[in-house]
Amino acid sequence: MTTSGSIAIRAKIFHFLSPDEYVFFEDGLLIVERGFVSRLGNYSELSAEIPHECMYIDERDKWIFPGFIDGHIHAVQTRVIASFGADLLQWLENYTFPAEKLFEDENYAQLETDFFFSQMLKNGTTTAAIYTSVHAQSLKAVMNKAASLNMRIMAGKTNMDRNAPPDLCEETAATFSQTEMFIQEYEGKHRLEYILTPRFAITSSHEQMLHLQELNKKFPHIKVQTHLSENHAEINETLKLFPEAKDYLGVYESYGLVNSGTLLGHAIHLSDTEWERVREHKASLIHCPTSNLFLGSGLFNLQKALDMGIPVGLGSDIGAGTSFSMLQTAAAAYQVAALRGQKTDAFKLFYLITLGGAKALGVEQKIGSFLPGKEADFLVLNPMADTMLSKKISVECSLHDKLFSFIFLGNEQIVDSVYLMGNRVI
Repeated sequence: MTTSGSIAIRAKIFHFLSPDEYVFFEDGLLIVERGFVSRLGNYSELSAEIPHECMYIDERDKWIFPGFIDGHIHAVQTRVIASFGADLLQWLENYTFPAEKLFEDENYAQLETDFFFSQMLKNGTTTAAIYTSVHAQSLKAVMNKAASLNMRIMAGKTNMDRNAPPDLCEETAATFSQTEMFIQEYEGKHRLEYILTPRFAITSSHEQMLHLQELNKKFPHIKVQTHLSENHAEINETLKLFPEAKDYLGVYESYGLVNSGTLLGHAIHLSDTEWERVREHKASLIHCPTSNLFLGSGLFNLQKALDMGIPVGLGSDIGAGTSFSMLQTAAAAYQVAALRGQKTDAFKLFYLITLGGAKALGVEQKIGSFLPGKEADFLVLNPMADTMLSKKISVECSLHDKLFSFIFLGNEQIVDSVYLMGNRVI
């Protein structure tokens, strides 16, 4: 279902202006014109200003939030969700690599990619940083599907040339030419960003990393995403392969791949000096709590990252992650923090999956809130669609407690509709 991209929608509306400043309208009105936010305010004050060309939609018993942002997700791992019994490196060998090999078939890649996007959207995710497989058809399927939806994403073809099955390793010398071709084909087209994507240091040789470094210099606006310090065995193996590096982060630093456009997934087991260097580089950390709990990888220190002012986003990390829902991901982030003796309130968690996630991905000027001029990506949640949630928030309680209930009791069932650039896609 689509609209003209020009709508006026009445509902309870919540968004952030900064990490510590939010706006909530109990009876609000969001006006979107030609796909961009035009005005936001109380219905009683703005209703007379609804443009004639706008479609009016009355959702006053429902809630509107900016679209959720997934900072770390694999488009090629949907089928391995809920696979039993492995730590990280065993997981890759037993489940991930066999699943990714299937994407060498173009028809399979297209079907799986369609399903992957349907799962993101039905859970309210409107922007994501996406890993594909090493196959060109996987990257093309993701980019073309996002373009057809007019969905803002960043995606990259996963680069591996060693320590993986031979048919999942690309020719080292082709890394530069193939990636440059994809950058020129997709970067900045529609709402697409290409992102350099070395899976992690273990699967990239020195030569491949040099190619990626050269690409990073040639296209300095292109971001980088990779994995960092997820698992102790992974860290030890990395340091064996790069004995000259002072630590895991130092591997990526030595190739110039850590900067303000770098998304570092997991980052559970960082040394004090690594924490400081992440902050100095202004890199972003992407916390993947359901994955870390499922694989038993460890407990990310969310409070430390926030206290240090490091940009943080949340990632579902499908398929070691257990849910496409960023609400469920936020719930797991709360639980991980609690296991560390920390408490993370609902406001921080909603910030991380909206404006905070946008900041971590470097797109906060375009999405993440309802400031005029931003792209109108948003979702409508209907708490009445879940009996437990509707019962919980029907009692007299604070805004914080209602948001907290959304996080712990919400799921795809309460996602009533999803809009991209003012057009309804769910």
